[in-house]
Amino acid sequence: MTGPQLPRKRFRDKLKPGKWADLRKRFGWGALLLVLGVILLLSSGLWMRLGVSVIAGLMMWELARLTGWRHPEFHSPRHPVLIGCLSALVLLTMLMIPGDLPLLLIVVPILAGLPGTHSHERLAYVTFTISILGAAYALVAMREVMGLATVFWIVATVVQSDVLGYFVGRKLGGRKFWPSISPKKTWSGTLAGWAGAFVLALGLLATGEAPWSVLLIGPALAIAGQFGDIAESWLKRRVGAKDSSALIPGHGGVMDRFDAMTGALLLALLLMLVHLLPVIGD
Repeated sequence: MTGPQLPRKRFRDKLKPGKWADLRKRFGWGALLLVLGVILLLSSGLWMRLGVSVIAGLMMWELARLTGWRHPEFHSPRHPVLIGCLSALVLLTMLMIPGDLPLLLIVVPILAGLPGTHSHERLAYVTFTISILGAAYALVAMREVMGLATVFWIVATVVQSDVLGYFVGRKLGGRKFWPSISPKKTWSGTLAGWAGAFVLALGLLATGEAPWSVLLIGPALAIAGQFGDIAESWLKRRVGAKDSSALIPGHGGVMDRFDAMTGALLLALLLMLVHLLPVIGD
């Protein structure tokens, strides 16, 4: 075997089944999702509302399947699809009509989905519906009220926490963060995500792009994102599902990819409502 071929063979060997076996697929699809996400955030008006509504609709389709798909006797096989489409339309309406009154429309997918949800999972369905649609609404609201830079910071905080958690956790391993719910999440990866959020916030503070409060809120957003991930892991373990769906190769479903973002956006929305969310680049 020639010299140039040997390093390539060793690299391929590292990607054979094992703890890094899914790295190539995750990286490729992750890069595509990142590009699409940036395009979505750079957009505005109707296009951003449509994109966010589609994502929320897909998450609601997965939620309806998770909370009722193992019990088809309770609903039509078309139930999850109808809930996903209805949720997307409701969210788009909420985003298009000015004022706070349209927020009450969130009860529509809740009431429509409850009959098809298993009785043991109805509380989970209601809670996750409010979280998914609330986070989607928050993303558009913060994009328009707080500005693009602030939204990019929130998204970057969640993404780096997820990436560092994946690589550091798999490289160092160690004690599990919450083994009964999320057996793959380690303390080493969790702490790396917090540290990454702090470093990102420190960089913004040092360049004068953010106030000092970003040093506290940045890691808090990372923690909220990690608990969003844990909440979805709890639901999947409760209903006996490995992934929310198989829509995204190497990543599972849309909920699997945006669970952390949901948690962080909900905290960011709360902070924005009490005027504690820092504006980046102001």
